[in-house]
Amino acid sequence: MFKNLKDKKSKVDAIKNPEYLSASIEVPDGMYDKCPKCEKTQLLEVIQNNRWVCPACDHHYRMHAASRVQMTFDSFRVFNHRVKSKDPLNFPGYASKLDDLNSKQGVYDAVVCGEATLGNHEVIAVIMDSNFLMGSMGTVVGEKVTRAFERGMQQKKPVIVFSASGGARMQEGMLSLMQMAKTSGAVGRFQDNGGLFINVLTDPTTGGVTASFAMLADIILAEPKALIGFAGPRVIEQTLKQPLPEGFQKSEFLLEKGFVDAIVSRHDMKQELVKILSIHGK
Repeated sequence: MFKNLKDKKSKVDAIKNPEYLSASIEVPDGMYDKCPKCEKTQLLEVIQNNRWVCPACDHHYRMHAASRVQMTFDSFRVFNHRVKSKDPLNFPGYASKLDDLNSKQGVYDAVVCGEATLGNHEVIAVIMDSNFLMGSMGTVVGEKVTRAFERGMQQKKPVIVFSASGGARMQEGMLSLMQMAKTSGAVGRFQDNGGLFINVLTDPTTGGVTASFAMLADIILAEPKALIGFAGPRVIEQTLKQPLPEGFQKSEFLLEKGFVDAIVSRHDMKQELVKILSIHGK
Protein backbone atom coordinates (compact mmCIF):
# COMPACT_ATOMS: atom_id res chain seq x y z
CA MET A 1 0.00 0.00 0.00
CA PHE A 2 2.81 2.37 0.84
CA LYS A 3 6.58 2.21 1.05
CA ASN A 4 9.20 3.61 3.37
CA LEU A 5 11.84 5.63 1.51
CA LYS A 6 14.99 5.33 3.61
CA ASP A 7 17.57 6.51 1.14
CA LYS A 8 16.02 9.74 -0.17
CA LYS A 9 16.07 13.09 1.61
CA SER A 10 13.25 15.55 1.11
CA LYS A 11 13.59 19.29 0.74
CA VAL A 12 12.40 19.60 4.33
CA ASP A 13 15.29 17.40 5.47
CA ALA A 14 17.73 19.50 3.48
CA ILE A 15 16.59 22.71 5.22
CA LYS A 16 17.65 21.38 8.60
CA ASN A 17 18.92 18.25 10.24
CA PRO A 18 16.84 15.17 9.35
CA GLU A 19 15.11 14.87 12.74
CA TYR A 20 13.49 18.28 13.10
CA LEU A 21 11.01 20.20 11.02
CA SER A 22 11.49 23.73 12.34
CA ALA A 23 13.02 25.84 9.58
CA SER A 24 11.30 28.83 8.06
CA ILE A 25 10.33 28.90 4.39
CA GLU A 26 12.56 31.35 2.56
CA VAL A 27 10.82 34.12 0.62
CA PRO A 28 12.86 35.91 -2.09
CA ASP A 29 13.24 39.68 -1.67
CA GLY A 30 10.86 41.87 -3.64
CA MET A 31 8.12 39.25 -4.05
CA TYR A 32 4.54 40.52 -3.87
CA ASP A 33 1.22 38.78 -3.35
CA LYS A 34 -2.41 39.84 -3.69
CA CYS A 35 -4.65 38.81 -0.84
CA PRO A 36 -7.41 36.50 -2.16
CA LYS A 37 -9.87 38.11 0.27
CA CYS A 38 -9.33 41.90 0.11
CA GLU A 39 -7.19 41.83 -3.07
CA LYS A 40 -4.64 44.22 -1.58
CA THR A 41 -1.11 43.71 -2.93
CA GLN A 42 1.63 43.53 -0.30
CA LEU A 43 5.19 42.36 0.11
CA LEU A 44 5.20 38.60 0.65
CA GLU A 45 7.80 39.08 3.38
CA VAL A 46 5.35 41.27 5.30
CA ILE A 47 2.67 38.58 5.09
CA GLN A 48 5.12 35.89 6.17
CA ASN A 49 6.32 37.94 9.16
CA ASN A 50 2.67 38.39 10.14
CA ARG A 51 2.27 34.60 10.46
CA TRP A 52 0.82 34.31 6.96
CA VAL A 53 -2.10 36.54 7.92
CA CYS A 54 -3.08 39.51 5.73
CA PRO A 55 -2.33 42.71 7.71
CA ALA A 56 -5.16 44.53 5.92
CA CYS A 57 -8.13 42.16 6.39
CA ASP A 58 -6.92 39.36 8.73
CA HIS A 59 -7.31 36.69 6.03
CA HIS A 60 -5.48 33.54 7.14
CA TYR A 61 -3.45 32.19 4.23
CA ARG A 62 -3.04 28.48 3.62
CA MET A 63 0.52 27.66 4.56
CA HIS A 64 3.27 25.03 4.43
CA ALA A 65 3.63 22.48 7.22
CA ALA A 66 7.13 23.76 8.05
CA SER A 67 5.81 27.28 8.67
CA ARG A 68 3.06 25.87 10.88
CA VAL A 69 5.64 23.97 12.93
CA GLN A 70 7.92 26.96 13.31
CA MET A 71 5.25 29.30 14.64
CA THR A 72 3.54 26.78 16.93
CA PHE A 73 6.00 24.36 18.50
CA ASP A 74 9.21 24.80 20.48
CA SER A 75 10.70 21.57 19.10
CA PHE A 76 9.54 18.99 16.60
CA ARG A 77 11.01 15.56 15.86
CA VAL A 78 9.41 13.96 12.81
CA PHE A 79 8.51 10.28 12.70
CA ASN A 80 7.32 8.06 9.85
CA HIS A 81 8.25 10.94 7.55
CA ARG A 82 9.55 9.20 4.42
CA VAL A 83 6.46 7.17 3.61
CA LYS A 84 5.00 7.37 0.13
CA SER A 85 2.05 5.78 -1.66
CA LYS A 86 2.79 2.88 -4.01
CA ASP A 87 -0.06 3.97 -6.30
CA PRO A 88 -2.29 0.94 -5.52
CA LEU A 89 -4.66 1.55 -8.47
CA ASN A 90 -1.94 2.46 -11.01
CA PHE A 91 -3.81 5.71 -11.56
CA PRO A 92 -2.45 7.47 -14.69
CA GLY A 93 0.09 10.15 -13.79
CA TYR A 94 -0.37 9.72 -10.04
CA ALA A 95 3.13 8.45 -9.23
CA SER A 96 4.82 11.23 -11.17
CA LYS A 97 2.54 13.80 -9.51
CA LEU A 98 3.59 12.56 -6.07
CA ASP A 99 7.27 12.79 -7.02
CA ASP A 100 6.79 16.30 -8.37
CA LEU A 101 5.02 17.48 -5.21
CA ASN A 102 7.68 15.87 -3.04
CA SER A 103 10.34 17.84 -4.87
CA LYS A 104 8.42 21.13 -4.72
CA GLN A 105 6.87 20.94 -1.27
CA GLY A 106 9.54 18.97 0.60
CA VAL A 107 7.08 16.46 2.07
CA TYR A 108 6.16 12.95 0.91
CA ASP A 109 2.42 13.27 1.45
CA ALA A 110 -0.24 15.60 2.81
CA VAL A 111 0.57 15.12 6.50
CA VAL A 112 3.63 15.52 8.74
CA CYS A 113 3.74 13.90 12.19
CA GLY A 114 6.13 14.61 15.01
CA GLU A 115 6.93 14.37 18.71
CA ALA A 116 6.77 18.01 19.75
CA THR A 117 7.06 20.30 22.74
CA LEU A 118 4.77 23.22 23.42
CA GLY A 119 5.58 25.26 26.50
CA ASN A 120 6.37 22.64 29.15
CA HIS A 121 4.18 20.04 27.49
CA GLU A 122 5.14 17.07 25.31
CA VAL A 123 2.64 16.26 22.59
CA ILE A 124 2.17 14.29 19.39
CA ALA A 125 1.54 16.73 16.55
CA VAL A 126 -0.16 16.01 13.22
CA ILE A 127 -0.03 18.73 10.59
CA MET A 128 -1.90 18.44 7.31
CA ASP A 129 -0.68 20.46 4.33
CA SER A 130 -3.19 21.66 1.73
CA ASN A 131 -0.33 22.39 -0.69
CA PHE A 132 -0.01 18.62 -1.27
CA LEU A 133 -2.94 17.45 -3.43
CA MET A 134 -5.22 19.75 -1.44
CA GLY A 135 -4.50 17.80 1.74
CA SER A 136 -6.49 14.84 0.42
CA MET A 137 -6.54 11.69 2.56
CA GLY A 138 -5.17 8.57 0.93
CA THR A 139 -3.63 5.42 2.39
CA VAL A 140 -0.46 7.17 3.58
CA VAL A 141 -2.32 10.01 5.31
CA GLY A 142 -4.64 7.52 7.00
CA GLU A 143 -1.75 5.33 8.11
CA LYS A 144 0.32 8.22 9.47
CA VAL A 145 -2.62 9.71 11.37
CA THR A 146 -3.39 6.27 12.83
CA ARG A 147 0.23 5.75 13.88
CA ALA A 148 0.25 9.19 15.51
CA PHE A 149 -2.70 8.30 17.75
CA GLU A 150 -1.17 4.91 18.54
CA ARG A 151 2.07 6.64 19.54
CA GLY A 152 0.15 9.13 21.65
CA MET A 153 -1.56 6.23 23.44
CA GLN A 154 1.72 4.39 24.03
CA GLN A 155 3.56 7.46 25.28
CA LYS A 156 0.54 8.88 27.13
CA LYS A 157 0.79 12.22 25.35
CA PRO A 158 -1.96 14.53 24.05
CA VAL A 159 -2.45 14.64 20.28
CA ILE A 160 -2.80 17.98 18.49
CA VAL A 161 -3.98 17.92 14.87
CA PHE A 162 -4.01 20.83 12.43
CA SER A 163 -6.45 19.58 9.82
CA ALA A 164 -6.59 20.85 6.24
CA SER A 165 -8.12 18.73 3.52
CA GLY A 166 -10.21 18.68 0.38
CA GLY A 167 -11.46 15.20 1.28
CA ALA A 168 -10.67 11.65 0.19
CA ARG A 169 -8.07 11.10 -2.56
CA MET A 170 -9.78 9.97 -5.75
CA GLN A 171 -6.55 8.46 -7.14
CA GLU A 172 -6.78 5.73 -4.49
CA GLY A 173 -10.51 5.06 -4.75
CA MET A 174 -12.12 2.87 -2.10
CA LEU A 175 -8.79 2.44 -0.30
CA SER A 176 -8.93 6.16 0.43
CA LEU A 177 -12.47 5.98 1.83
CA MET A 178 -11.41 3.13 4.14
CA GLN A 179 -9.10 5.55 5.95
CA MET A 180 -12.15 7.25 7.47
CA ALA A 181 -12.98 4.16 9.53
CA LYS A 182 -9.31 3.43 10.21
CA THR A 183 -8.49 6.86 11.64
CA SER A 184 -11.78 7.06 13.56
CA GLY A 185 -11.02 3.72 15.19
CA ALA A 186 -7.56 4.95 16.20
CA VAL A 187 -9.08 8.07 17.78
CA GLY A 188 -11.62 5.95 19.65
CA ARG A 189 -8.95 3.68 21.15
CA PHE A 190 -6.84 6.70 22.08
CA GLN A 191 -9.74 8.42 23.86
CA ASP A 192 -10.87 5.21 25.58
CA ASN A 193 -7.41 5.13 27.16
CA GLY A 194 -7.80 8.65 28.51
CA GLY A 195 -5.94 10.53 25.77
CA LEU A 196 -6.61 14.21 25.08
CA PHE A 197 -7.26 15.07 21.42
CA ILE A 198 -7.23 18.72 20.30
CA ASN A 199 -8.07 19.51 16.69
CA VAL A 200 -7.53 22.84 14.94
CA LEU A 201 -9.67 23.23 11.82
CA THR A 202 -7.92 25.29 9.15
CA ASP A 203 -9.03 26.40 5.70
CA PRO A 204 -10.28 24.16 4.20
CA THR A 205 -11.27 21.08 6.22
CA THR A 206 -13.81 19.18 4.15
CA GLY A 207 -14.92 15.77 2.88
CA GLY A 208 -13.80 12.53 4.46
CA VAL A 209 -11.45 14.20 6.95
CA THR A 210 -14.32 16.25 8.39
CA ALA A 211 -16.53 13.16 8.38
CA SER A 212 -13.98 11.15 10.35
CA PHE A 213 -11.20 12.06 12.79
CA ALA A 214 -11.31 15.88 12.46
CA MET A 215 -14.65 16.22 14.28
CA LEU A 216 -13.98 13.57 16.94
CA ALA A 217 -11.67 15.73 19.04
CA ASP A 218 -12.29 16.48 22.70
CA ILE A 219 -11.66 20.16 21.96
CA ILE A 220 -12.24 21.62 18.50
CA LEU A 221 -10.68 24.97 17.62
CA ALA A 222 -10.85 26.74 14.27
CA GLU A 223 -8.99 29.52 12.51
CA PRO A 224 -11.12 32.55 11.50
CA LYS A 225 -13.29 32.20 8.39
CA ALA A 226 -12.03 28.69 7.60
CA LEU A 227 -14.20 26.60 5.25
CA ILE A 228 -15.40 23.55 7.20
CA GLY A 229 -17.89 20.97 6.02
CA PHE A 230 -18.49 17.69 4.22
CA ALA A 231 -19.86 18.48 0.75
CA GLY A 232 -19.03 21.84 -0.76
CA PRO A 233 -21.57 24.70 -0.52
CA ARG A 234 -22.21 24.68 -4.27
CA VAL A 235 -23.05 20.96 -4.19
CA ILE A 236 -25.42 21.45 -1.25
CA GLU A 237 -27.09 24.45 -2.86
CA GLN A 238 -27.66 22.55 -6.10
CA THR A 239 -29.06 19.57 -4.18
CA LEU A 240 -31.42 21.61 -1.97
CA LYS A 241 -32.40 23.95 -4.83
CA GLN A 242 -32.32 26.91 -2.45
CA PRO A 243 -29.77 29.50 -1.28
CA LEU A 244 -27.69 28.79 1.81
CA PRO A 245 -27.43 31.07 4.87
CA GLU A 246 -24.81 33.82 4.88
CA GLY A 247 -21.40 32.47 5.93
CA PHE A 248 -22.55 28.86 5.68
CA GLN A 249 -19.72 26.38 6.50
CA LYS A 250 -17.42 29.11 7.81
CA SER A 251 -15.85 28.85 11.28
CA GLU A 252 -18.12 31.56 12.70
CA PHE A 253 -21.27 29.79 11.48
CA LEU A 254 -20.13 26.48 13.00
CA LEU A 255 -19.29 28.16 16.31
CA GLU A 256 -22.81 29.60 16.43
CA LYS A 257 -24.28 26.13 15.79
CA GLY A 258 -22.10 24.41 18.41
CA PHE A 259 -19.81 22.41 16.13
CA VAL A 260 -16.70 24.37 17.17
CA ASP A 261 -15.59 25.23 20.71
CA ALA A 262 -13.66 28.41 19.88
CA ILE A 263 -12.24 30.44 17.01
CA VAL A 264 -8.61 31.33 17.60
CA SER A 265 -6.46 33.66 15.52
CA ARG A 266 -3.13 32.32 14.34
CA HIS A 267 -1.44 35.03 16.44
CA ASP A 268 -2.95 33.55 19.61
CA MET A 269 -2.93 29.85 18.72
CA LYS A 270 0.23 28.82 20.56
CA GLN A 271 -0.81 30.52 23.81
CA GLU A 272 -4.30 29.03 23.58
CA LEU A 273 -2.96 25.50 23.09
CA VAL A 274 -0.55 25.90 26.02
CA LYS A 275 -3.46 27.09 28.21
CA ILE A 276 -5.60 24.10 27.22
CA LEU A 277 -2.76 21.67 27.86
CA SER A 278 -2.12 23.26 31.27
CA ILE A 279 -5.77 22.92 32.25
CA HIS A 280 -5.77 19.26 31.19
CA GLY A 281 -2.29 18.49 32.58
CA LYS A 282 -1.34 15.24 34.28
